[in-house]
Amino acid sequence: MNNRRIIARTLFATALLALLVACSTVRLAYNQAPNLVYWWIDDYADLDSSQTPEVRRDIDQFLGWHRRSELPGYGVLLQQWQALAPQDMTTSQTCTQFDAVRSALMRAGERGVEPLARLALSLGPEQQTHLQRHQRKANQKFEKDFLRGSPEQRMKKRLDQAVSRSETLYGKLSPAQRELLQAGLQRSPFDPQTSLQERTRRQADLRQTVQALQNANGDAATPTPAALDTARQFLTRVLQSPTPGYQTYNQAMVEHGCAQFAALHNSTTAEQRAHAVRVLKGYEDDLRVLVAQR
Repeated sequence: MNNRRIIARTLFATALLALLVACSTVRLAYNQAPNLVYWWIDDYADLDSSQTPEVRRDIDQFLGWHRRSELPGYGVLLQQWQALAPQDMTTSQTCTQFDAVRSALMRAGERGVEPLARLALSLGPEQQTHLQRHQRKANQKFEKDFLRGSPEQRMKKRLDQAVSRSETLYGKLSPAQRELLQAGLQRSPFDPQTSLQERTRRQADLRQTVQALQNANGDAATPTPAALDTARQFLTRVLQSPTPGYQTYNQAMVEHGCAQFAALHNSTTAEQRAHAVRVLKGYEDDLRVLVAQR
C-alpha cells in the first residue's frame, strides 16, 4: 500500500484509508482524515489558496461516500477474518481475502476519477515541476531502502518491517517464526529494479496525463467527458501496467505474499490467534462507531 502520485494512487485517499484500517487508533485517524489527506495532497501538489476550498470539498465528499458506502463492507470483512483466524488457512483463502480488499480499492479509485481530474486541471506549471521534484525525492528514498547497502542490510530492513507488521496482528513472534518470515522474503520474486522502473513509468505517465487532461479540457474548469475518459485510462494503466512482463511479475508477487501470510498464520499458536481475533475485533468496533457517526 506506499508510491505517491496524485492520480496514480487510484485516489488521493485510497492508500491513506487502507493504512487507517490497519491502524490501532482507527477512529482517531479516520476522523482526522480530512486534514491528513489535504496535507498529503498539498505536500505533492503545493496547493495555492484558490485551490484549497475545492480540494477540501472534494475530500469531504469522498470521505462521506466512503463512510456510508465502504466502511460497512470493511466491517463484514473484519468479521470474516475473525472467523478465519482461529483455524489454518490456505494460500487460496488468503488470496480471496486480498482480492476483496483490492476490489474495495478499485471502487475508491473509480470514485476519485472526477475530483482527481478536476485537481489535475488546476495544476500550474510550477506545481507540475514541484510534483516531478517530489517524485524524484520519493524515488531516492525507494533506492535508499531497497537498492543501497549490502544484501544483508537490505534483508534486515525488509525483515524488520515484516516482523513489525506481523506482530501488530499476532503479538510477539518466536525466533522460528522470524526465520520463517526471512526464508519467505529470500524466496520472494520481489525485484527492486523492476519495481523502480514501474514507479518511474507511472510517474511519467501521470505527468503526461495531467498535460493530456488540460489539453482535452481546454479552458473549462469542470472536467469534460473526454477529460474523464483520459483520467480513467490512466487509472487502468495503473491497475494493469502496459509494460511487457510486469503483470506476470506483479501476479507472482501477490501469490507469493498470499503463500507467505498463510505459512506464517499456520505457524501461530492458539494464543497468537486469539490475539489476532482481539485486534480484528477492535478494528471492527472502531468501524462500527465510525459508521454510526455518519
